[in-house]
Amino acid sequence: MHPMLNIAIRAARKAGDHVIKSLEKPQGIEVANKGSDVVTNIDHEAEAIIINSILKSYPDHCILAAESGTKEGRDKECQWIIDPVDGTKNFVRGLPHYAISIALRMRGRTEVSVVYDPSRNELFTATRGSGAQLNSQRLRTSQPRDLSGTIIATGLPFAAKQHAEALNKVQSAIFVECDDMRQSGCSALDLCYLAAGRVDGVVKLGQKPWELAAGELIAREAGAICTDFTGNTNYLTSGNIVAGNARVVKPIIAKIREHGGEALAK
Repeated sequence: MHPMLNIAIRAARKAGDHVIKSLEKPQGIEVANKGSDVVTNIDHEAEAIIINSILKSYPDHCILAAESGTKEGRDKECQWIIDPVDGTKNFVRGLPHYAISIALRMRGRTEVSVVYDPSRNELFTATRGSGAQLNSQRLRTSQPRDLSGTIIATGLPFAAKQHAEALNKVQSAIFVECDDMRQSGCSALDLCYLAAGRVDGVVKLGQKPWELAAGELIAREAGAICTDFTGNTNYLTSGNIVAGNARVVKPIIAKIREHGGEALAK
């Protein structure tokens, strides 16, 4: 196992244990607004656990974390991207669908990824060039021939409501051809479920880098193509992602171009 993946797994499990244990005393969970999102004291505590675990082994590495932002280290070539609880709104409402997400980027490429679902004890991992696993079992995406019969994971643009009308037109066009759509509230797990063949495609708008970085490597290592809304690979910058096999991604991008207009053309 890649030594840095081992560190990420250890950090994710430790943070996941803390998140699950917090549910034993729900009165101790403090919720605050964070722009159009929410954050809890558990997010901050889990993030500190992850960062401390990583920096103990790699004190010179850089950090980009959902709650505490950027921490510059001496080694500028290595950056850990962390979301301590992806799906905080689900967590706060008692919906057991959220995950700890950790990715390491080296020289601008994602090398290792961990997405840990503590509610189901499902550990999704990937190392660049070595495939993706769920609890050590190899993952492969589904291979639909077109959109018919597919399940597509998507989401409402709660952080970019100005694009709601354009995205709704795109989603409606996709829905006409696919079998069904899902809005789970956790982008990291959407991408992992794509890797596991539980869904056949992912379309998400306005995502943060920490919501995509770990899951997209897991999806790609399981056989998925990941692009932005223009068919390029700038999704960590734009926050817009389409993922699936080529026969799913191509018609979805075509529908974005046809129905999304200039608002989604990035």
